[in-house]
Amino acid sequence: MIRVATAVAAALALSGCGALGVGDPGGPGSGVTVVTAFYPLEYVVERVGGDLVDVENLTAPGGEPHDLSLSVRQTAEVAGADLVVYLADFQTAVDDAVEQTAEGEALEAGAVVDLEPAAEGHDHAEEETGEESGEDESHDHGPLDPHFWLDPLRMAELGDAVAASLGRVDGDHADAYSANAAELRADLESLDTAYADGLSACDRTTTVVSHDAFGYLAKYGLDMEPIAGLSPDAEPTPSDLAHLQEVVEEDGITTVFSERLASPRLTETLADDMGIETAVLDPIEGLTDETADEDYLSLMESNLAALETANGCAT
Repeated sequence: MIRVATAVAAALALSGCGALGVGDPGGPGSGVTVVTAFYPLEYVVERVGGDLVDVENLTAPGGEPHDLSLSVRQTAEVAGADLVVYLADFQTAVDDAVEQTAEGEALEAGAVVDLEPAAEGHDHAEEETGEESGEDESHDHGPLDPHFWLDPLRMAELGDAVAASLGRVDGDHADAYSANAAELRADLESLDTAYADGLSACDRTTTVVSHDAFGYLAKYGLDMEPIAGLSPDAEPTPSDLAHLQEVVEEDGITTVFSERLASPRLTETLADDMGIETAVLDPIEGLTDETADEDYLSLMESNLAALETANGCAT
C-alpha cells in the first residue's frame, strides 16, 4: 500500500498538479473530474454529468475490461478524482486503487443496482478436475452476476445514484444532474419496453451465447445457454459442448451468438459443427473500432434486432 501511495504521489508531482476539485483552475474544463472503470459506467456518467463533468474511462476502447491493469498515471487519476464510479469484484486493479488511494467520493455500482445471483451450472473452471483450468483468478466474480447494464432499468437506477453523488460533489448543479438523470431514465424505460414488446412473441426463447454475460436478459423471457462461464476466456468442458449440441437440435436453434471483445473460436466451432449461423450479440462491456460511433442505446437496439431475428419473434 505504501508503494502504491508513493507511486501516486510521484505521478501527481510529475503531472504538475494534485487532486483537481470542483472549480479548481487548470483542470480540464475546470469542472468536476470523474473516473469510470469501464464503458457502461462512463455512458451513464456522461449522460448525467453532461458538460459539467470531465470523464476519464480507465478501460480503453477495444480493451477487455476483465483484463484491466492500471498504470501509475491511471492510479493517480483514481486518487485525484472528485468521483470514482466502479463495480466491485469486476476489475481487481480498480478495486485496489479505490481502496488504497481514492480521496474523493466513490460510487460502487453493485451497491445500488441489486445484482442478480450468477447462473448455476456454468462455472467451467470448477468443473474441471485433475488439471488447471487456465482461467485467470481476476475473473472470479463471486456469487453475483456483474453484467447488470444489460438491464436498462438497472442502468436507470445507476443514473439516479450518479446524480445524487454528483450533487454532493457539486451542489450548485444538483438540479441539473437530477434533470439529466430523469431524461436518461426516460430513454432507458423506453428501451426496456421495446425489449419486453419485441421479445414477447417468439418461435423460440433459448439463445446460445458465447459466455454467461447475458443473464439479465432473462427478464424478457429468454433462456440463455452460454458456451463459456462468466469470464469470456473460460473454457467449456466436453460435457458442456455435448449439452449445447443437444439444445441446438431439440430447440431448433438457428444462430449462435459471438461478441466483439472476445475470440469467436468457440461459437464458430459450435456453429460449424451444427450447420447453423453465427451473429453478434454485444455484451457492451466496451466500444471497439467497429462500434466507435455507437453508444449504449444504439448497441442495445442492435442486440434486440439480432435477438428478434434469431428467435423468430413477431414484429
